[in-house]
Amino acid sequence: MIKRYEGIDGLKAYAILGIILMHVLANGRYAVEGFVFEQLIPSFTNFVFLFMMVSGFGMCCGYYQKFKNKTIGIGEFYTRRYMKIWPYFAFLCTLDFVISPSKEAIYEVFANLTLCQGLLPNMNISVIGVSWTLAVIFVFYLLFPFICFLLKNRKTAWLALVCSAIYNFVCSSYFFDAHHIADQAVVNFSARTNILYCAVYFMSGGLIYLYRKELFEFAIKYKFIAILVLLGTIVAYFVIGASTTTILAFCAAALIYTLGSKSRGVLVNPVAKFLGGVSFEIYLCHMVIYRALEKLHLVYLFGDGLLAYIFTVLAVILGSVVFSICSKWFLNKIEALIVNRRMKSCLKRKS
Repeated sequence: MIKRYEGIDGLKAYAILGIILMHVLANGRYAVEGFVFEQLIPSFTNFVFLFMMVSGFGMCCGYYQKFKNKTIGIGEFYTRRYMKIWPYFAFLCTLDFVISPSKEAIYEVFANLTLCQGLLPNMNISVIGVSWTLAVIFVFYLLFPFICFLLKNRKTAWLALVCSAIYNFVCSSYFFDAHHIADQAVVNFSARTNILYCAVYFMSGGLIYLYRKELFEFAIKYKFIAILVLLGTIVAYFVIGASTTTILAFCAAALIYTLGSKSRGVLVNPVAKFLGGVSFEIYLCHMVIYRALEKLHLVYLFGDGLLAYIFTVLAVILGSVVFSICSKWFLNKIEALIVNRRMKSCLKRKS
């Protein structure tokens, strides 16, 4: 039986709320200043790496043992991944294309619908632009059988983690320079859209999975120390600055602390569980909702100060939640209709 870590949903919930706060601030022109708006909220952009680490851990929880015991085939695994992601993402891409049709959008929608856009050397896709994270995560899914091989024991897992960390370094310091990539500003290239650059976060999630029992006991028994370590990584991030090391330390500390969160609290509560359960859908649609509010001239309804920012954030959160729920309901109805028709067709053939 797969052990469920109740705090994971809460962690994803706060991460998606942080990303919304960051995107609204980055895309708007709000007259707000101070540490919170100039440093704290902009740093929430790195929560995408937390999602990657959680994905690495979560995939191992769901499929690592199945691959190891050969109780699931690669075909079934890929089918499940596509069926979980594709319907909702395809619906969003279609909606985006209808709102802003163009020849370029046709190419980008095609790439998105294959879910293989992460294999492009520089995807730079504007149709559901935030889906670059999904693209990187889906490449991780494609590689997951190989990841399971790398995680076959703790020794090889550590070796793989070291190699992925080195890859992260050489990507940013060598392979992603002007000799290997055209002017980054011109082509709008971002290192974080590359699977080799991000691999260290997925591998860290897998390594935490291998030590999950010990880390769970540590987080339960020494909860106060786990909190202090987490706070220490946050302080280090702002004192030293954003880097792979500080981001990795924070993400790992946050995930380890979350493993020990099983009683009702900040991470474990109905609201956090609900938001965490639809965090994927909210992440993909929240900028669509923001653009809709922009077209309706609601972004600066209360001026360009703090009140306007808070209103827009709340409107985006509420709109994203409602859109996610309604879309899932609609897609589930269509899926049920298709299944029923197939069953009726099969029964007619048998009769």
